[in-house]
Amino acid sequence: MKKMKKIALFLVLMTTLLSCSVDKADTYTNYVLPVDSYTLPETFKVGGSHEIKLKYQKPTACYIYGGIYYYSEDKTRTIGVYASVKDGETCTGEVPPLTEVSFNFTPTTAGTYTFKFYKGEDDAGENTFEDVEIVVAE
Repeated sequence: MKKMKKIALFLVLMTTLLSCSVDKADTYTNYVLPVDSYTLPETFKVGGSHEIKLKYQKPTACYIYGGIYYYSEDKTRTIGVYASVKDGETCTGEVPPLTEVSFNFTPTTAGTYTFKFYKGEDDAGENTFEDVEIVVAE
């Protein structure tokens, strides 16, 4: 009798596993969204942790926050906001309110740093930035 229960359980389990359909994984399109506004200290100190706040606009409620785009080259930091949209998703409704996110910046050397905040594309399709120079003291 125990053997029969094990066989029946095995058949139920196999039927359940085989009857499940495996859908294609959802796919997403990724974007870098413009920074609407930002807040940062006027000066930084080497080794200090300094919060930088960003506000950005999701074009629709379907956009999912994916993190902060942060590219570092020498003493220049390029900043935007990553977001994703599920492919094929139809969004309706109002544009969501501005969203605020933040990150910490810890400079390792003194000097003048340039922060380039991504502002979107111009009419020619070229990326535009708002540059801010911050002095980092010892």
